[in-house]
Amino acid sequence: MKTLLLILIFVINLWVPFYNHTTPTLFGFPFFYWYQMVAVPISALLLYIALRLDTSEDEQ
Repeated sequence: MKTLLLILIFVINLWVPFYNHTTPTLFGFPFFYWYQMVAVPISALLLYIALRLDTSEDEQ
């Protein structure tokens, strides 16, 4: 499960054709920019979950 979370982080951040658009805009920012601003906290959350899964496996 943790491997899938880490792969998902790479996909949402490095698959440029997915977010290489100007519309829709949010507060005047094109989609390309606000998607990246939203992807950072989501990536941090997914990394935290992967870390918690890893430490819980080590305890067992």
